Amino acid sequence: MQVDFYHLTRAPLERVLPQIAEKVLAGGGRLLVISDDTDQRSRIDLLLWSYAPDSFLAHAQAGGGDDALQPVLIGSAVEASNGARNIALADGMWRAEALGFDRAFHFFDEERIVEARAAWSALGDHESVERRYWKQNDAGRWEQVA
Repeated sequence: MQVDFYHLTRAPLERVLPQIAEKVLAGGGRLLVISDDTDQRSRIDLLLWSYAPDSFLAHAQAGGGDDALQPVLIGSAVEASNGARNIALADGMWRAEALGFDRAFHFFDEERIVEARAAWSALGDHESVERRYWKQNDAGRWEQVA
């Protein structure tokens, strides 16, 4: 499995998450977006409807009754009732349950860097995990730095 660590230094989650979701869906996948923060989940819900004037990402918050149909499902529990094999950890907290997916996107900012470093180190002991660390350069482009 692959874990992509996204260190949010220049662009906020609101700009990065829709791009990742679009790529996952374009590849035929589904995505589970996780956050323990109720307000953040609501903001992500609104964001995915309105992040670009000419586009939206079909999605729903978990527990709405039609979870299995959703290409993108937003929730607090690591339960892919939409059949997602990709997970986005939007609140900066690593969850070991993410290892049950094919790919995990771990987003974090400076407030969560200590926890992200601990997760990076712990995952180094897993032979089946390929870690990638992404950071934005001065031009705002993502570069893999580890």
